Amino acid sequence: IQGQESTLPVTLEEMIYHTKTVVRGRKRALVVADMPFLSFQVSLEEAKRNAGRFLQEAGAEAVKIEGGVHMLETVEAIVQMGIPVMGHVGLTPQSVHRFGGYKVQGKEKEERAAILQDALAVEEAGAFAVVLEGIPMDLAQEITRRLSIPTIGIGAGVHCDGQVLVVHDMLGLFDMYTPKFVKRYADLRGVMADAVKQFVAEVREGKFPDEEHSFH
Repeated sequence: IQGQESTLPVTLEEMIYHTKTVVRGRKRALVVADMPFLSFQVSLEEAKRNAGRFLQEAGAEAVKIEGGVHMLETVEAIVQMGIPVMGHVGLTPQSVHRFGGYKVQGKEKEERAAILQDALAVEEAGAFAVVLEGIPMDLAQEITRRLSIPTIGIGAGVHCDGQVLVVHDMLGLFDMYTPKFVKRYADLRGVMADAVKQFVAEVREGKFPDEEHSFH
């Protein structure tokens, strides 16, 4: 949305603002707020306070936290406050520099075992669901089989309990690089560009505004 190359620059205040707008527009969907970088890693107290702000100020019903085993205590602490937590393991965007870029995780045996343990830890900590991102589909299938909570896949194959795509990718709002796992269901960027071009042309030609779109 902002033209950033990663999610790292996104602030807590920005996410609270975005979450508020989503809450105002939804009719029946569960709103899960994505906790941004530095909003939950510094301390348990900060993590709990910031998670609470998403419910109190933004109107979310749950929060999402990236990380597995090393975030077990954080997830537990927030759940104990009565706040539902969704986990997120595999290719976690806030750790993009540690991964050396947006690369599929879990191809090697050790990585597979670590991601499985991350998912199990998130469930043990009390999460109600977990996002599996950028991992081989057979690993996602194994994790889904091993967990009792729902798995939501993004670039994780067909065997997850649910699926998610970034709406801007799905609707074709950008012409930048599209990951392999993204399917474009529309070309709204093209539609929008054509509409603006038509508007500019009609203004230059004196066709807009016409009688129909003028007051008398």
